[in-house]
Amino acid sequence: MSAPLADQLENLLPQTQCTKCGYPACRPYAEAIAEGKASYNQCPPGGQEGVNRLAQLLGKPSIPLNISHGHERVRSVALIDEAFCIGCTLCIQACPVDAILGAAKQMHTVLPSLCTGCDLCVAPCPVDCISMVEVTPGKTGWDAWTQSQADQARQRFHARELRLKREKQENDDRLAAKAVAKLQALESEATLTPEEIAARDRKKAVIAAAIERARLKKMDADTDK
Repeated sequence: MSAPLADQLENLLPQTQCTKCGYPACRPYAEAIAEGKASYNQCPPGGQEGVNRLAQLLGKPSIPLNISHGHERVRSVALIDEAFCIGCTLCIQACPVDAILGAAKQMHTVLPSLCTGCDLCVAPCPVDCISMVEVTPGKTGWDAWTQSQADQARQRFHARELRLKREKQENDDRLAAKAVAKLQALESEATLTPEEIAARDRKKAVIAAAIERARLKKMDADTDK
């Protein structure tokens, strides 16, 4: 039994996760092609060879790369000028494959072997200390990228997505626990006046509503798993 069309299309994309195609990642772009919502010539990192591969799978003619999404170019990797890095972490947050190491207020550095050349870290940098350095002179598109590199990039992208989801859930759980503790503390407070009782009840209502929102969010997250 053959794989779904979207899976086959995704396997032909370079997995740079650069968003130049107009979609937030390679998978949504593959799904859009499969559904007829996007053309198969919108991936600059794949270049003309990438267009040809997608066209062959779809049984359609090869067409030129749509340069409104970017030009086919020599592959590059990000380089941080460490003398000017202020440790803001914005580039780390932008990197789709966790190819940047660093921590808040500490110098960051890029792991060139993991960088997909997506450029997404450049714009957020507030001190303009990131440049893109060419690493495949004379080679563009799939000539500058291998299937094993694409597979590794996809794995790292998915691992990052899972990490972010887990961290968000852990943070939500911490906030919910703090809310419960605050509610318990309010319930144990000794009150002296009707005004204090009313103020306490208002706080309890606000916290209870926050706890309920957290509970519903967790239920939605568990349903999506």
